[in-house]
Amino acid sequence: MEERFLKAHGLTVSEYKRIVELIGREPNEVELGVFGALWSEHCSYKSSKPFLKVFPTKAPWVIQGPGENAGVIEIDDKYAVAFKIESHNHPSYIEPFHGAATGVGGIIRDILSMGARPIALMDSLRFGDVRKDGTRKGIKDTKPIVKRVVEGIGFYGNCIGVPTVGGEAVFDEVYAGNPLVNAFCLGILEKDKMFRARATKLGQKLVMVGSSTGRDGIHGATMASAEFSEETESKRPNVQIGDPFFGKRLIECTLEVMDKGLIEGCQDFGAAGLAGSTSEFGSKSKMGVRVYLENVPLREEGMTPYEILLSESQERMLYAVNEENVEEVLKIAKKHGLEAAVIGETTDTGRMEVFYKGEKVADLPISAIVDDAPVYDRPRKEPSYLKEVKSFNQDTLPEKNLLESLEKVLSSPTVAKKSWIYSQYDHEVGTNTVFKPGHDAAVLRLKWAVRPEVKTEKGIAISSDGNGKYVYLDPYEGGKRVVVESVRNVYITGAKPLAITDCLNWGNPENPEIMWQFEQATKGMAEACQKLNTPVISGNVSLYNETVLSDKRINIYPTPIVVAVGVLENVEEAIPSFYQKSGDLVAIVGQVDEKPNVAGSQYLQEVFGIVAGDIGKVDLDTELKLMEFIQKAKKVIKSAHDVSDGGLITALLEPTFKGEGYLGLDLSIETPYRPDFELFDELRSIVVISFEEKDLETIKTIAENLGLGFKVLGKTKEEDNFTLKVNGKEVLNTKISLLKQIYEESLEGLLK
Repeated sequence: MEERFLKAHGLTVSEYKRIVELIGREPNEVELGVFGALWSEHCSYKSSKPFLKVFPTKAPWVIQGPGENAGVIEIDDKYAVAFKIESHNHPSYIEPFHGAATGVGGIIRDILSMGARPIALMDSLRFGDVRKDGTRKGIKDTKPIVKRVVEGIGFYGNCIGVPTVGGEAVFDEVYAGNPLVNAFCLGILEKDKMFRARATKLGQKLVMVGSSTGRDGIHGATMASAEFSEETESKRPNVQIGDPFFGKRLIECTLEVMDKGLIEGCQDFGAAGLAGSTSEFGSKSKMGVRVYLENVPLREEGMTPYEILLSESQERMLYAVNEENVEEVLKIAKKHGLEAAVIGETTDTGRMEVFYKGEKVADLPISAIVDDAPVYDRPRKEPSYLKEVKSFNQDTLPEKNLLESLEKVLSSPTVAKKSWIYSQYDHEVGTNTVFKPGHDAAVLRLKWAVRPEVKTEKGIAISSDGNGKYVYLDPYEGGKRVVVESVRNVYITGAKPLAITDCLNWGNPENPEIMWQFEQATKGMAEACQKLNTPVISGNVSLYNETVLSDKRINIYPTPIVVAVGVLENVEEAIPSFYQKSGDLVAIVGQVDEKPNVAGSQYLQEVFGIVAGDIGKVDLDTELKLMEFIQKAKKVIKSAHDVSDGGLITALLEPTFKGEGYLGLDLSIETPYRPDFELFDELRSIVVISFEEKDLETIKTIAENLGLGFKVLGKTKEEDNFTLKVNGKEVLNTKISLLKQIYEESLEGLLK
């Protein structure tokens, strides 16, 4: 077969030969399309699978780990939460609005298919530096992409009625030609009523419910498994179109048939469409499937079997239904205004048999489609750039004006307030949101949970993080740091972190240096998860995040996005990120005396234009001690904010920028190191806390008993003023209102 034709299906010549061997003949065009989709990197994980085995996936509270549509952990004797994060990167560059919107829709259906009601969304976004628009050749401007992505996320989430409660956005030029749009969803369920993507007996009917099927999204999985080039716009028809109003109907219909015990299994239509959902159903059920394409509700005329089978049209679910319940399921679907039809049944053949108007158009062993996809042990090589970036010596940096440096860092798109983004999202629908976007973690009350009559004091804390610069500079330690940062943001609310989900966004796996980064980062992440007792219960891998231009290739930073989830025993006692009142003491706890390091910092990048340095090792024992410290002191801590992007000085200032007002600060630091390094270091494990003066000895004793460093730096005050002394010398004296204005208006000024 022509290599050009195979490439259109995302297959190599050697893979085609393997297919012929597996099925004992040449595949027809429909069958080739099935293999192209299911053997794509997006569906089969053929380059990443060997490395994912290092992740810890089990704990007493884990009900469902990786392998289903979402992971599930218990939160008490009766209830559990399901959650997962997934990427929709390539579609969001080609068609930002629909690419982002359907990313949200897809992750909602993953949660729904587990039997959970979706109650929270988050998004983790990476864009190019909007300040460089108009200077790129062969790459689109960033601003219109940001605007349409945010609009798409807001449109889908707001309309479907699931709040977007938090997230993050980073702006760095490496993402200009390949933005990252990672969508997270969490839902709640009664833990003994969890569903899986499988049938329970032979002869069960496969019922398709939701929207009708069109031509949108064909080759979507294949497109997501290839690099970008200057011809990317031709792939626009591969992007799916979402309809959140149908999505809302589908949620209510699915939860109703589940609650009434009318279905046995559930699978959403995601990558590879009908081919993917039916073959996955058969594989997990250890059965065959027979599919009748003429029964599929269509919204376009003249669709071919190939198009029907591989369309990735949105808002569709597949149920496994006992024959006696089929009519009732169809009736309920119709009540909700949805299309519904019996499109097949389970068999004992172990094969996927597809018919169209009496003609068999595909007949394949399910094991060949799902289980026998190639797994590559790709070559790995330590990147040549690492030696150079690690040799960087921060002591060679000239000293800069401290106020000017602070203003540059606060105004940088990555550090500046993201209210322009999250103000477009409804974060309060459902009235469960305790901490709105802007805190280190989102906090949700579970007051009504699955049913309105449920009463509970418990809450959920959720945080996402993923500093690709750290992973670029040291994949192993950077991988650890990404996990630590996300988990820390959860535990400083007073929650107990229980598990994580991750989305591993990487460049081209055919590049040995990229695969070396991937192997090292996953090992580092696994070590942190093991030590912090936060297993990986679900996730996604997105490779080929590479832009191919006529003169160069640009890979993104290796960017693992980690979302940590924890449980609060009493949600009303959650610790906020902002200072609460004038006169409270401000202190830092953790690695407060270690030598500061500005490697990979926003300070180094914004003030000096450098991305380099040795980020050093993160101390996981210190993180465990900090976790214990917060638990023991949480009744007297008034606020807690971790040191991360922007360094210590940013972490001290951000809690003053609360709501409409602000609090002043009067601080003093003693340090034997350069003031700028002390203030802009992001790498030490430090938490900024505030508390009433009467509780000083209690908090100090808890910290000292755990072997943690502890320093009181000063107080909050009413005045519109920020004064900072270093070693007794005043180095900053400025108005808080001016710093707040820079912090709050900079990103909006760039994007409006």
